[in-house]
Amino acid sequence: MAAFDAAAASYDLDFSTTRLGRWLREGVWRVLGPTFAPGARVLELGCGTGEDAVWLARRGLSVVATDASASMLRVAAAKARQAGLAERVRLAQVDASRLSGIRGVYDGALANFGVVNCVPDRRGLADGLAERLRPGATLVTVVMGPLCAWEVAWYLLHADVGRALRRWRSGGLARVGTGQVKVWYPSPGRLQTEMAPRFNLRRLVGLGTLLPPSYLSHLVDRWPCLFGRLAGADQRVPFGAWLADHYVAVFERT
Repeated sequence: MAAFDAAAASYDLDFSTTRLGRWLREGVWRVLGPTFAPGARVLELGCGTGEDAVWLARRGLSVVATDASASMLRVAAAKARQAGLAERVRLAQVDASRLSGIRGVYDGALANFGVVNCVPDRRGLADGLAERLRPGATLVTVVMGPLCAWEVAWYLLHADVGRALRRWRSGGLARVGTGQVKVWYPSPGRLQTEMAPRFNLRRLVGLGTLLPPSYLSHLVDRWPCLFGRLAGADQRVPFGAWLADHYVAVFERT
């Protein structure tokens, strides 16, 4: 977790508060809003700096926000206190690959922005989550897929075939801040298979399909009006979930 610990202090500045980061997170919130009702108890895996946990708590939900990084949790705790929501946001240091430390039964769960990509055994993740979610509960995952059209085009334009095709080599190293972590890139179809039979896929949508990945946010800052017209067009793009940097997969616990 050293890479995530090191990235915690600057994560919001590098991503959450950027124009592109706000657009992408708002896209996730458009899914979460009608999915989780006020009063629900939600388990969040890989909460990071607590942006989603605080947003859910403001809407009247109780959130158990977990992360393997102690530094991320400290930032999230400070954010929840500053928002006056510490009673609605409970934090716990838990690795998404090992859920044994989580107690209770929840009305829903969230794993945003690549948490699932850091879990090598997604069938095990499905089993662990199913034990902690009531039947009929909703699981929202935001996953990096194996084919990002923007990424492939960008690196091919710069004659870097290795990086253009890097997601096809699942189980490789990806940069997080100044460190590296091992990641996997399941396609929507593969993720659906791996989550079954404990979860059924109910909705699939690309996230920011027409927008560049976060490491190209400088392009969005350079041409905000152009990219602003493309933001939020996910559902109008054919096969958008297969071409985007991230896709949102909404599952129902069987």
